[in-house]
Amino acid sequence: MIEHGVLNNQLSVLRAKKGYSQKDVAEKIGVSRQTIVSIEKNKYNPSLKLAFELAYLFEVEVEEVFQYILKEEL
Repeated sequence: MIEHGVLNNQLSVLRAKKGYSQKDVAEKIGVSRQTIVSIEKNKYNPSLKLAFELAYLFEVEVEEVFQYILKEEL
């Protein structure tokens, strides 16, 4: 049986390092600012395409933006 987990992200940390606002990120990848807010608060899991677009924007691997943590590890 596959254990369920949570998708955690480092989006706000990466934004701060680049000096981007939530609005900046949203405009650069073509989504609403609310989408970025929801991703940062772990209330919305982005599509695989969006996850890769965010990684590309920050010039990191997708695993540096998003981490999947099994419940047993929490």
